[in-house]
Amino acid sequence: MNEHAQGAPLSPSDQATIRELLDADRKKTLARVAALSSDRDEIVKSAALTSPDDEHDPEGTSTAFERAHIQSLLDQGLAHLTDLELAAERLREGGYGICASCGQRIPIERLMILPAVKTCVGCASGRR
Repeated sequence: MNEHAQGAPLSPSDQATIRELLDADRKKTLARVAALSSDRDEIVKSAALTSPDDEHDPEGTSTAFERAHIQSLLDQGLAHLTDLELAAERLREGGYGICASCGQRIPIERLMILPAVKTCVGCASGRR
């Protein structure tokens, strides 16, 4: 694993581990997106049964906030799914683990924690 931090490409065992991490993250994210979609649909369904006048409905503002909050979480989940697909594509094509900003190898430890990450710590923190 130290070879990767010094610039060597991912070993076959590291590639297999990353593939498993990406797959597990994808499954977890799909489940989260499905649950959030269901929650959003329930809010929309229940809101359809009540008055559309949020301003005068004591529950209206909290319902609108809850709907917006769930939609935001859903959007984040869908964006993460896209990031996971792009990471899997980079892994297949041999470009996985290379910082999209500076072109240096991303340390394997960072990739193991955030398998869909596109940048090294320096670039992500704005230090480069």
